[in-house]
Amino acid sequence: MSSEPTTDILAETDPTVRTSAAPRSLREAWVALTGLSAVFLFEMLDNSILNVALPTIGRELHASTTALQWVTGAYAVVFGGLMLAFGAIADRFGRRRVMLIGLALLGVASLATAFVAAAEQLIAVRVVMGVAAAMTTPGSMALAFRLFDDDRLRVSAITVISTVGLVGLAIGPTVGGLVLAIAPWQVLLLVNVPVALLAIIGIRVGVAADTAADLHRNPVDVPGAVLGTATIVLALVAPTLFVEEGIRSWTAWATAVAAVVGAVSFVLRERSARHPLLDLTLVAHPLVSSGLAFKAAAGMATAGMGYLVTLQLQLDWGWTPALAAIGMLPQVVVLIAGGAFVNPFLNRVGFERAAWLSATAVVIGLAVYALLGRLGYAWVAVALVLVAAGLRVVGVVAGTNVLRGLPENRTTIGAALTDTASEVTSAVGIAVVGTILAALFTGDIATSHWSAAQTAEFRAAATIASLTLTAVAAALVGWGFLRTRASSGSANIVR
Repeated sequence: MSSEPTTDILAETDPTVRTSAAPRSLREAWVALTGLSAVFLFEMLDNSILNVALPTIGRELHASTTALQWVTGAYAVVFGGLMLAFGAIADRFGRRRVMLIGLALLGVASLATAFVAAAEQLIAVRVVMGVAAAMTTPGSMALAFRLFDDDRLRVSAITVISTVGLVGLAIGPTVGGLVLAIAPWQVLLLVNVPVALLAIIGIRVGVAADTAADLHRNPVDVPGAVLGTATIVLALVAPTLFVEEGIRSWTAWATAVAAVVGAVSFVLRERSARHPLLDLTLVAHPLVSSGLAFKAAAGMATAGMGYLVTLQLQLDWGWTPALAAIGMLPQVVVLIAGGAFVNPFLNRVGFERAAWLSATAVVIGLAVYALLGRLGYAWVAVALVLVAAGLRVVGVVAGTNVLRGLPENRTTIGAALTDTASEVTSAVGIAVVGTILAALFTGDIATSHWSAAQTAEFRAAATIASLTLTAVAAALVGWGFLRTRASSGSANIVR
């Protein structure tokens, strides 16, 4: 493991990197923040807007349950698998440059949606969009953090960006449902084109070009990047193979073993590499590890429950896409209106307590859905409100805590770590739900009319899947709470 941070620290304090020209307020940096917010808006909007269209996509593209799962899962798998690699590449070759290339790729991939005619083609498009997201999203937080000299402005900037993203997450299902009432589902992905253009303009105009002093000189850990990406992909593919081919399938067992071997190899590589892709000693810092745990729990709960609620409202209860979108409004209201309460809450309880309390609220909301969601929409609404309230706070606080717990010259990898934790566990949440549904539901889940037996199968699978997610998310929050207590406060913050 590398023990030579001197060059990076000097780069961070070089006058060409931090100058007196740094913005003194959010208003002075509004162009840059607009572009960076658009990047985060794409990530959160893309995660949520497509869920409401899954039944429609399944019918029009004749997609199987597994294919429908990978329409959303492929994006998250690629995104989560490549973020750390592109974080290292951005630190080496330029954060702004990599982000602009990724935004251009996003625009091209989104336009390709108009020509999709099969589920496999849509999955391929989602893979390319995942690559683009991995190139852009971590940079939005890292560049916002580096844009200012003052920590208070950094927190405020990240809050603004997160707020825009959470609004996208909130309105995604509603917008998706309303669009489906008047337009084909492809429009839901084509909306990424103007978002990408807005981001490109804001970043090119508002963010200064990378300088030589601002970039790391360390070589990119290619073996580490390959091992990390392969491990994530294999770990998500294995459960699906067990369902499709059976418990005796040698392919499924080989994939599972390969995932374990990949994970062990990745850890060994990062411990022995002179310039590791991921310095594991940084991840062990209490603020970093607890923040990642809380983000992981929230990502898993939000993605898994969102996937289940969408299928429940439309396929189990027979709601139209537009009505299902209206059914998601409690989440929209809390995510948007809750912004006024974030800062007072943080001032009252502090960053550490706010992180674990908000993550706990997400888990409680998931538990409410798991135990009571099948009894009526009122309980689904309660679950949506609790998850949204927790997510509204943890989305800002956990990520900020990760950056607070790292040296300033590691903010880009810190942002990538935070997004990786969220995206990978989101993919895990969808994979768990999709795998359990595929195992227990007989027939095509996207069919218009279920038999009584299929309805019972779906409800049993939804209960088992949501309880499983609740248990895993609760374990993550509990571990994160213990790590928070291990931190002695500001004295432990590495600067």
